Parts: sequence; C-alpha cells; structure tokens
Amino acid sequence: MLFQEQYPLHVFRFRVDFYVSSDQSKNQGERMPICSGSFSDCSGLEATMQPKSITEGGRNYGQVHRVGHTTFGTVILKRGITSTSHLWQWFELVTQGAYAYRLDAEVTLLDMGAPSPDAEGVMSWTLHNALPTKFKTADMNAKSNDVGIEELQFVHEGLGRR
Repeated sequence: MLFQEQYPLHVFRFRVDFYVSSDQSKNQGERMPICSGSFSDCSGLEATMQPKSITEGGRNYGQVHRVGHTTFGTVILKRGITSTSHLWQWFELVTQGAYAYRLDAEVTLLDMGAPSPDAEGVMSWTLHNALPTKFKTADMNAKSNDVGIEELQFVHEGLGRR
C-alpha cells in the first residue's frame, strides 16, 4: 500500500446544522435540519478522557493507568447578528421551563474550492443531545462600525467524527 501525503485542511469554511436528537425523533430515517447557519467561530469541539491512576503494591516504578470518564467541552458558536431568531428561541424555551428538544448538532468542514455553503463537506463532527447554556448578543456601541456578533454556548453528551 502506497502512502499518500495528506495536506492540512483549512478551517475557515464550515457550516453548523441542528437536528432533532435521534433519541427524540420518531422518524429514524433521513434527518431534516431544524436550522443551519454559517458561523464566524466555532470552538470547544473536544473530548477529554481522565485516566484513573492506580498504585499497585510491589510495583515501585510508576503507576498503572486505566480508562476513566470522558468529558466534553462547552461548544461556543459566534456569528454576525441576523434577523433570524431560531437559536434564541431554542435557548428561550430551555430557560423559560418549557419542554425543549435536545438537538443533535453537526459541524461540517467544507471544501475550500466549493462554490456554495450547501457543498459536500470534507469531514464533520456530530454532537449528541445538545442543550443551550448561554446566549449573548452583541455589545452596542455608537462609536463603532463593527459587525455585531452574537454567541451561543451549549453542552452536549457525545462527540463523534465522520
């Protein structure tokens, strides 16, 4: 088998889609996105396994490490403010005590040469059972001409890569 050199991917073109969680979906067929968006920043796609260290009697050189719990980072999405309010409505449902769907999120890295945001992705990460924890709107400043950035933070129960 011949080794083919892989070049690093550019991470400035990506899309985020939200779906009804597969745990709550009655239709197990094709997933339909509830909302999609282009964001300027996505951080927190991480999983950390915390090993358990065991000191064995009679073993004087180091400890034995076993697999421990896996934790997932809080995902932070940032984008320019738009007139759409679907992410705010999701957050508001959770904070007002109404029943709110847990959503599955998919972050798709797009091909750099693809002409549209609907293009096929190079790779994607899925986040299972997402729950919004913070929504922040842009700071208002009459002296600035910057684009207003809103931020959504959410936690989730699993990270996968496709």
